Amino acid sequence: MLYSTVSAGEKRRLFRERLASGELLRFPGAFNPLSARLIERKGFEGVYISGAVLSADLGLPDIGLTTLTEVAGRGQQIARMTDLPAIIDADTGFGEPMNVARTIQTLEDAGLAGTHIEDQINPKRCGHLDGKSVVDEDTAIKRIRAAADARRDENFLIMARTDIRAVEGLESAIDRAKALVDAGADAIFPEAMRTLDEFAAVRAAVDVPILANMTEFGKSDLFSVDQLRDVGVNIVIWPVSLLRIAMGAASRALDTLETDGHLTAKLDEMQHRADLYDLIDYEQYSRFDQNVFDFHITR
Repeated sequence: MLYSTVSAGEKRRLFRERLASGELLRFPGAFNPLSARLIERKGFEGVYISGAVLSADLGLPDIGLTTLTEVAGRGQQIARMTDLPAIIDADTGFGEPMNVARTIQTLEDAGLAGTHIEDQINPKRCGHLDGKSVVDEDTAIKRIRAAADARRDENFLIMARTDIRAVEGLESAIDRAKALVDAGADAIFPEAMRTLDEFAAVRAAVDVPILANMTEFGKSDLFSVDQLRDVGVNIVIWPVSLLRIAMGAASRALDTLETDGHLTAKLDEMQHRADLYDLIDYEQYSRFDQNVFDFHITR
């Protein structure tokens, strides 16, 4: 009932243990708190919270318009709804190194299990669009050092995302990844890799976990979990998939409503009321309410 009873610290500790085991962890993207609970119910290992989804949820493009307060607030709403660890996208850290430090502590307080900071120039662009620009290595290193130094819980995952592959090529991405690990990154997010061999090359170059972004309509082919596991990927995310599916279904339903004047033909595509009530544990709320008011005053 209400929120997860697993503390943020315990989620982080368990997440770190699973990550250290070498297994591949699957983190579908949640677009709201309820979808995070569904991800847990379906047996996945974690929840990802995408900056692109948070922006889209506000009707904004993913170009760095969201604030730390907005991101941390939505992250807290999602993370507290599930026993799973939640990783959140912190874009470029919302400013200079001191801002990055504040970002880390704010996200810790919000109950997240980890975050990634990228090396794009601000305002940033979606990682799978053309025309990106990245900061110099010194600036990228300072962001990660600030993040690592600000962390209070050693199990909070500091991940460095590098977008340099699309700008300067794979060798530059490998060099940048190594430098970011030396700066204190616990994991590497090499954005917009094009082939499995590229993921394998990054895997061979660093001794920390790596993440694969399987976003649709982007630069990377949509590799399977088994393919990514075989080249040593440790975390895979599908950041916008559930939002895309939900919005696609909503658009088609509105077309049907406009055409037919009712949604009878769409009933088998909807989540049933009983399934929704089960997911939100409606019965437990009812029992709690009855127990609170079912008492007698004795003298």
